[in-house]
Amino acid sequence: MRDAFGEAILQLGKINPKVLALTADVEPSVRLTDFAKEFPERFFNVGVAEANMVGTAAGLALEGFIPFCSSFAVFVPGRCFDHIRVSVCQNKANVKLVGSHCGFSNAGDGASAQSVEDIALMLSLPEMTIICPADGVETKKAVMAAAEKEGPVYLRISRAETPLITKEEDNFEIGKASILRKGKKVTIIVCGSLVSEALVAAEKINAEVINLSTIKPLDQETILSSVKKTGKVITLEEHSIIGGMGSMVAEFLGEKYPTQIKIMGIPDVFGESARNYQELLDKYGLNAENIIKEFAKFK
Repeated sequence: MRDAFGEAILQLGKINPKVLALTADVEPSVRLTDFAKEFPERFFNVGVAEANMVGTAAGLALEGFIPFCSSFAVFVPGRCFDHIRVSVCQNKANVKLVGSHCGFSNAGDGASAQSVEDIALMLSLPEMTIICPADGVETKKAVMAAAEKEGPVYLRISRAETPLITKEEDNFEIGKASILRKGKKVTIIVCGSLVSEALVAAEKINAEVINLSTIKPLDQETILSSVKKTGKVITLEEHSIIGGMGSMVAEFLGEKYPTQIKIMGIPDVFGESARNYQELLDKYGLNAENIIKEFAKFK
C-alpha cells in the first residue's frame, strides 16, 4: 500500500499543480522520495513536528492547495489529534491525512509505533472522511478520490505486503462498499489488510464479504441489504474492537436492524513487538481460521 501511495501521489502531482506533500521526517517510509525529487517546491519535510505539519497543511489548504500529510498512523493522527480537530475539521480544511504503518503492521517497532486506535479518533470528528483500502490497487484509487473530494480525509494504509484483491477495472467511490463475494449464511464486513483472510474463510462458511473501504460515511444501504439476507454479521479489522469499524456497524444495525453480530479485531490492549507481523495477527485471532470458529458459535 505504501508503494501504491507513493506512485499515486506522484501521478497526482503531475496532473494537479495544487497537490502538495508534507511529511514529518519519514519521507522514505511513506514513499515520498520520488515526489520530492520531481516537485521539490511542493514537498515539505517539517522535521519531527507532526502537529506543526497539520497546522501548516491547514493554512495551505485554506489558500487553495491540496496538501497530503503523511506519517506513521501513531503520529498522524495519534500525536496531533487536537490540531486535526481544530485546524482541519472545524475549518473544513481540504487536508488529506495519510496514516501508514497502521495496526500491527509495524511489528518490529513495538507498541509505541503501532496504531490500534486511529479509526476511533477519526470517527469522532465531524467533517472527517475515513478510507481504509484493501490493497495497493484500491490505495491508488483512494488517493485520487481523496484529492477530488472537498474536505478532510483520513487514508489508513499498512506497512505490510498485502495480497492484491481488487482489480484495476473495479469501480471505487468514496462512501460506497463493494461486495466481493456473494453468500447466504453470514455477512463478513471487513476493511484494510484483512480482506484476504475474510475471503478465505468465506469459501468455507458460505459468507457474503463486504469490503468496507470507506468507513465514514458508512454505506448503510449495502450493509442493510446483505444483513437482511444472511441474518448474521462478523466484522473484521486490524484495529481495536472499541470505537472502530465494527463499533460503527454495530451502532447502525442496533438502531436499524438488530441482529447477531461478532466484532473481531484487536482487544482492549496496546500493540507489542514481534519478529513477524503474521505472529501478531495469529495471536489475536485475526485470520481465516478464527473467523470460521466465531461463525460456528452463532446459533
